[in-house]
Amino acid sequence: MPPEPATPEAAAFAETLRGRGITDERVIAAVAAVDRARLMPPEQRSTAWVDAARPIGEGQTISQPSLVAMMTEALELTGDETVLEIGTGSGYQAAILAHLCQRVVTVERLAELAEPARKALGELGIDNVTFRTGDGTLGAPEDGPYDAIVVTAAAPDVPPALVEQLAEGGRLVIPVGDRFTQDLLRVRKTAEGTDRTVLCGCRFVPLIGQQGWDE
Repeated sequence: MPPEPATPEAAAFAETLRGRGITDERVIAAVAAVDRARLMPPEQRSTAWVDAARPIGEGQTISQPSLVAMMTEALELTGDETVLEIGTGSGYQAAILAHLCQRVVTVERLAELAEPARKALGELGIDNVTFRTGDGTLGAPEDGPYDAIVVTAAAPDVPPALVEQLAEGGRLVIPVGDRFTQDLLRVRKTAEGTDRTVLCGCRFVPLIGQQGWDE
């Protein structure tokens, strides 16, 4: 059974995703099941269902919900996967993923964001997310390999550490480009290497770390 919608506003927004090209009904139901407002700063909650990125502090943003849905759909989840998220931020992407896979491991560089996200997801009753704090460009090898990886910040190239932690046949969705504009890529790991597909143009905050951008 799909999860129940969190609020009428979440359900109404989720219905609009079909017109934005989202076809995976499980993803649409997961978006409906998460109240984005509860994962935003109080001063931003009135704009929770405007389809736009919003600041969450520390120079970071919560991504626009239609882009979160698109990135999630590109992971091709069926329900029994372990998924790595790089860039916890507000916890919104992790909350969506939690409805779609067996386990989520999420890595956030900034403890100032990780702790509120952990608390918020606990208040939402989401208990299949493991939080890590550290350099997301290096992944979380102790919990891998991963069936899918999603990166919610822009890298100059695909971090080799993340490819290493991806299971064969796994999918990695990541924005790659410069600090201002990027292409959203889906990287599929094969026995021979990797295949890359450009999904769309996008703009994300930079991925800071050893295999990303310097601060």
